[in-house]
Amino acid sequence: MARAFVALGANIGRPELQLRRALEMLSMLPDTWLVKASPFYASAPVGYAEQPDFVNAVAELDTALSPQALIEALFAIEALLGRTRAFKNAPRVLDLDLLLYDQLRLDTPDLILPHPRMHLRAFVLVPLADLDPDVMVPGFGQAAALLPTVRDQALHRLP
Repeated sequence: MARAFVALGANIGRPELQLRRALEMLSMLPDTWLVKASPFYASAPVGYAEQPDFVNAVAELDTALSPQALIEALFAIEALLGRTRAFKNAPRVLDLDLLLYDQLRLDTPDLILPHPRMHLRAFVLVPLADLDPDVMVPGFGQAAALLPTVRDQALHRLP
């Protein structure tokens, strides 16, 4: 079994409901168990700013799926919940990113592990540290130790 962390985000439609649905679908993947999910957070968009704020979370999974099979399953969940890719950083009904897969480092056309910008984003690091502050981000260090580098990014924990 591998330990994987998946970032979830949405900012159009009903974002909190869509994240809950995505978590349910993650728990139903074959040979995969949803260990736990972080609280939900609201965050400002990154890149293209003319869009609503996002709702974000991170899920921890135990999985026997390969990294490639897992990313394909994430893309399938996005599609089932209505994700379209209009342009880079566009508003979206759901975004699922594979952040970590054990301590694997991987760089293929379809998948880079660890996720290449995760260490720069409060909306990823804060919920990740909620789940496991000691988890190592290969090449960068412990999640909790990276939090001071993103403290200037506004993030609001939702009730």
